[in-house]
Amino acid sequence: MKHVIFGGDGFVGRHLAQKLLTDGEEVVIADIVNANKAFYRDARMVHCDVTQPDDVAKVPMQVGDMVYNLSAKMLSPLQVRAKRHEFFYPVNYDGTKNIIEAMDRAGLDRLVHFTTDMIYGHTLTYPMTEEHPVAPLGEYGQSKLDTEHLAAEWRTRGMKISLFRPRLIIGPGRLGILEKLFKLVDLNLPVPMIGSGKNPYQFISVFDCAEAARLAWKAGVPNEAYNLGSLNPPPVRKLLGDLIRHAGSKSFLIPTPGWAVKRTLDLFDLINMPIMDPEQYLIADEDCVLDVSKGERQLGWVPQYRDEDMLIAAYDEYHATKARGGSAASAQVAPAE
Repeated sequence: MKHVIFGGDGFVGRHLAQKLLTDGEEVVIADIVNANKAFYRDARMVHCDVTQPDDVAKVPMQVGDMVYNLSAKMLSPLQVRAKRHEFFYPVNYDGTKNIIEAMDRAGLDRLVHFTTDMIYGHTLTYPMTEEHPVAPLGEYGQSKLDTEHLAAEWRTRGMKISLFRPRLIIGPGRLGILEKLFKLVDLNLPVPMIGSGKNPYQFISVFDCAEAARLAWKAGVPNEAYNLGSLNPPPVRKLLGDLIRHAGSKSFLIPTPGWAVKRTLDLFDLINMPIMDPEQYLIADEDCVLDVSKGERQLGWVPQYRDEDMLIAAYDEYHATKARGGSAASAQVAPAE
């Protein structure tokens, strides 16, 4: 049996592959990027653009193999409104469709697939369980929700598909929107918050995501959806305050009227000069916390990393990269999860 990881040279994929290789499993990395060949050693790497059905069809798969789809376009880099559909859908939806159809032709019936918590949209219940209503606020969340609908269709045909809905994934190799925050802190500039900062903010570690995917395989790939997030996320004010103290910065936090900031950001988005994606800022001052207890009950998965530690580790890596003469961009791994 092989483990075939689409998007395996990306963020979560690299750490999942490493876990499986450490366990002595046979791993195939199928990705359009092949930048980390030394990272895998014993894995087989196959060039694959998931938007191209012929590429996906060439990936070696046979009956009994386990498949993971971690290929995705993310919210970074920012896209103007008119280009968001064409940016997200070819990889997020069409790529998923191509993978599932190739699995079907090869006689495979087990898939672990990552979507996003952004399928939920605005927070209606707290904490948010997997039964929370879904109403995405943009093309990214909608593209991921549409893959969940696709998964539901294939489940009726006998496929077993475990879905994961992570909060913002951070860890070695990804900065994204955090780079802007770190620059403000380094320059001792004020750090504005959307709202009062009293609401919690929840991350999820890349290591915890990789372990969840592995445990889904071990559990027989349940036909279920699972939230992925940290435990006991702190308020934004504490999270950012701890970072500023760790950095020895003179930055200070500025609370703002959330509604006014959102309308201002709406205006910039409307004139095609986005500062943040609406899917990020529209929920920034909400109590948006995922209930992750289902993963513990059914998979034995418990997140191991604290939000405060993850943010400080990301900041320290940002500085280490700069000290090596690199840039924040060089620390990015895209376009996979």
